[in-house]
Amino acid sequence: MDKFLVPLKPSPQLSTKPIRRRRWHRSLIELNGKLEPKYRHSVSGLLMQSYSELRAFRHLYHIDGNPCQTHVNRVVINGAYIPPSIKEGVSALDFDNKGIYLASVTRSGCLTVHDFETLYCQSNEPLLRFEEDETKHVLHLSLHQQLDFVRWNRANQDEVVCTSMKRNEVLIFDISYVSSTPSEVLRTKPRPAIFGSNIQKGLSDIAFTSCENSRVLASDTDGVIHIWDRRTSTFPCLELTANSRGSLNSIQLNVENQIIFGAGKHGVIYAWDLRGGRTSSFFKGSKEVSRPPLTSLKLSSTLEKIGPLKEQSAIVSKEIHSINLDPCCPHQLAFHLDDGWSGVLDIHNLEVTHIHCPPPAWLNESVGSDLSYLRKPSWLPTNSIYVVGSSTDNGIHILDFYPDSSSPCHVDYDEDAHCLSGVKDQDKQNRFISLSEGVTACAVHPLNSTIITGTKHSSLLMVSQTHKSC
Repeated sequence: MDKFLVPLKPSPQLSTKPIRRRRWHRSLIELNGKLEPKYRHSVSGLLMQSYSELRAFRHLYHIDGNPCQTHVNRVVINGAYIPPSIKEGVSALDFDNKGIYLASVTRSGCLTVHDFETLYCQSNEPLLRFEEDETKHVLHLSLHQQLDFVRWNRANQDEVVCTSMKRNEVLIFDISYVSSTPSEVLRTKPRPAIFGSNIQKGLSDIAFTSCENSRVLASDTDGVIHIWDRRTSTFPCLELTANSRGSLNSIQLNVENQIIFGAGKHGVIYAWDLRGGRTSSFFKGSKEVSRPPLTSLKLSSTLEKIGPLKEQSAIVSKEIHSINLDPCCPHQLAFHLDDGWSGVLDIHNLEVTHIHCPPPAWLNESVGSDLSYLRKPSWLPTNSIYVVGSSTDNGIHILDFYPDSSSPCHVDYDEDAHCLSGVKDQDKQNRFISLSEGVTACAVHPLNSTIITGTKHSSLLMVSQTHKSC
C-alpha cells in the first residue's frame, strides 16, 4: 500500500532568528520608567521654547515702616541725579536644596529670604499689584554694606551665608530665629603690606562641603581660598594659594568634596586637591599653612586650539566671571567670561568642548558690557542646559551644553550633517529670551526648573512656563 501513497513535500524549516523591528522609544520610556538621556535631549528644545517672563518683583521693601537702603537707592537712581557712591542691583541668588526658599543679596546691602511658593503663586495674579507681599518674607535685613555673594549651607539648610568683596568677613545667618545680627562671623587673617600696614582683602565666592556643616571655603580678591573649621576657630585653618595675585571670582567644589576649582581676573582656571587621607586628618593633622594648586589652565590658550574660532575671532585673555559644575554631568565645568562668552571645559582632558559667542554690542547697536557687575549664571537640574544673563541686552541666553556633538554649541557640531539626518532645527537651537530689565544673576529651581533672575535695578524676574487655568 505504501507505493500508492503520495509522499509529503518536506516543509521548510522556520527561521528561529527573531524579526528585528524598529524600537519604539516611547514604549521603552513607559517600560523602563525613566527618560533616556538622548531622548531628553531630543525634546529639550520644547522646554527651552516654553520659557517666558511671568512677573517682575521690584525691590520696594521696608524695614520698621521705612524704605530699606536698596529701596532708597532705586528711587534716587531713577531720578535726575545719581550720586556716584550709590550702587544698585542684585548681586547673587541661591535656592536651598529643596527649592523652598530663595536667598538674594543686593549691592546696597540687603539680604532677603523669599518663600518661593508665595512668589510663584503671586506670578499668576492679575498685574494690579506690582509689589511683592513683604509679610511673606522669611528674612529681610539691611546690613549697610555691599553684599556680593550668597549661599545656603548644603549640610544645614537653616544657615544662609553672604560675603562682600569690600570686607574680609563671612556672615552666617540662622533663619530658624529672627535676628538682625549674624549668628557667627568668620574672618581672614590680616596680611602685612610692604610698609608694615595691614591690608584687609574682600571675599568673593563661598562653598560648602555636602557631608558636614563645619567646613566653609571662601575665595578672596587676592587669589587665595580660605578654609575654616568652625569647630576650632573663626580664623582659617588652611589657605589655598594661586600662582599669581588677582581676584578669584568663583569657586566650585566637586561632588566628592575632593577637588576645588577656582577662576577669576587673570582668565586662569585653577584646581586644588583637598585629599590627604581622612577629611578630619587633612584639616587637623596637617601643619601646612598654605597649599599651591594641583594644576592651572589659561583658558585663552585652550580656546586657541579651536580652529574655526581662532579664524574668526581675536582670542585674548579675559576675566572669568563664573564657573559652574554641571549637576547631571559632573565632568563639565561651565565658564562665563566678561565679554559675554560662555563655554564648557571637560575636566577629564582639560579641553574646551562647547563655546557660545554672542554677537558684540556694536553689531546689534546695543549698550556695551557693564564690567561693574559679575554675572552669575546657573545650570538647569537636567538636560545640561545653561542659563546666563546677556552682557549687552535685557535678557538671558538659554544654551544647550549637552555632552555630545549633537549640541549646537559643541566644537565638533556639524550643522549640515544634522540637517541631513532629519533633526529639526528648532530642536537644536539655543534661545535668547528678552526680559524687561538687564540681568546680573540667575538661579534655577532644583525641582521644576523655574528660572529666577536678579537685575541691575534690584528686581527679581520669574521666567517659566505660562500658567494655564484648568
